[in-house]
Amino acid sequence: MKFLPFVAIAALVAVGPTFAAEKHDDTHVHESLHGGVVVEVKDLDLELVAKPEVIQLHVRDHGKPVDVTNGSAKLTVLSGAEKQEVELKPAGDRLEARGSFRVGAGTKLIAVVALSGKPSTTARFNLK
Repeated sequence: MKFLPFVAIAALVAVGPTFAAEKHDDTHVHESLHGGVVVEVKDLDLELVAKPEVIQLHVRDHGKPVDVTNGSAKLTVLSGAEKQEVELKPAGDRLEARGSFRVGAGTKLIAVVALSGKPSTTARFNLK
């Protein structure tokens, strides 16, 4: 009689990981919509588009654009031994800065993003 509860418990333990390993329907896609690099941080997709004359940061929450009207971002651009600080301001549906930036393959960028009503978020990007 004591053998039956042991078998039942063993069966439950063996079946549990099977359900956990099943493929889940994840409709949240982390792909580039603007040709940039996408990083997920705290349920937000941050897409950084970095060109020598403009840097843009597109923010999405589960695939939907986030209102950045009262937002901002401080960006640190690390290119080789050079370091550049850039402030991104709202420009339509994105945060943006225009100027002259040393960006290209191997450039690393660190963004601290502040959005209205949310705690600030830090993201790291590596350009390839």
